[in-house]
Amino acid sequence: MNDWDWSNVDKFMPHFWDGLAVTLQALLLGSLIAFSLGLVWAIAQRSHVVWVRWPVTAVTEFIRNTPLLVQLFFLFYVVPEWGPEFSPLTTGIIGLGLHYSTYTAEVYRAGINGVPDGQWEAAIALNLPKRRTWTSVILPQAIRRVIPALGNYVVSMLKDSPMIAVIGAFEMLGEAQQYSNVTFTTEAITVVGVAFIVIAYPASLLIRLLERRLVR
Repeated sequence: MNDWDWSNVDKFMPHFWDGLAVTLQALLLGSLIAFSLGLVWAIAQRSHVVWVRWPVTAVTEFIRNTPLLVQLFFLFYVVPEWGPEFSPLTTGIIGLGLHYSTYTAEVYRAGINGVPDGQWEAAIALNLPKRRTWTSVILPQAIRRVIPALGNYVVSMLKDSPMIAVIGAFEMLGEAQQYSNVTFTTEAITVVGVAFIVIAYPASLLIRLLERRLVR
């Protein structure tokens, strides 16, 4: 077994920072897509219009029950045959956001269902428009309940971000694998493993703190 060599760490660090930038872009923008689109899915699934509710339910179930890896390959290699072609990073962000939006939709749906019926009845009694009922009465209460669960999916998305390397968007682990394959060393993989812990653990602590504040 080779001894630890700090010079390999020094040589890898420029690649690490490049990979970290890709990871953070994929995480932040993917989360934004997942949270926004998930809310759209959740509201659409409550629609009284069948031709809206059923297709949305079918699409979200299909995405949720197929592997993220397959979806990334589909978006990167198949979709350009029919329509627009995106860069590996953009495709990875869309793939992560779309995949996790189906999970956040269930979180939102649980939060909306948890709003007491009396809130809906009060909005109807006040003759509030449907849009204002959602934006001023229901969603503020529902989102407050689900923020901790949404935060957990951010951590899950961070752990799944290495998958975008298969389509050429080399995040932290992708950069480490490339470096290790060329140099036949293990320092780069170790550095990335520590980096994931350094990022994920404080995020989980922040989620717990936020959950306690919301409970108050």
